[in-house]
Amino acid sequence: MNNAYSAYKKQSISTLTPMEIVVKLYDEAEKQINIAIVSIEGKNYETANKCLQKSQDIVNALRSVLDMSIPISTQLDALYDFFNRQLIAANVKKDIQILKELLPMLAELRDAFSQVANMPKTQVG
Repeated sequence: MNNAYSAYKKQSISTLTPMEIVVKLYDEAEKQINIAIVSIEGKNYETANKCLQKSQDIVNALRSVLDMSIPISTQLDALYDFFNRQLIAANVKKDIQILKELLPMLAELRDAFSQVANMPKTQVG
């Protein structure tokens, strides 16, 4: 059963467009930050650390694929740098407030990418 689920999951990911993958990455970053918040509240700092490191990895992955020849990439690069610094600060300080401030920013970007992902191909670039 587990092998069937793994095969299904691999197939579903391989059929995603690049923009849909970006949306999934934002979803996962938000999920990890929410788990980190709950973990910090429960004083489970090891889990919080792992989740925040995963969030940093996702932000760094998003940052690494920016096409800097596209003007908006400069702004996204600055935002990703900010997110990364905030995630590090929140992890070091175990500061839930920093994380709660990041969540709506990530959600707004995810929603913007989601709208682009759902546009008919004739309207996108």
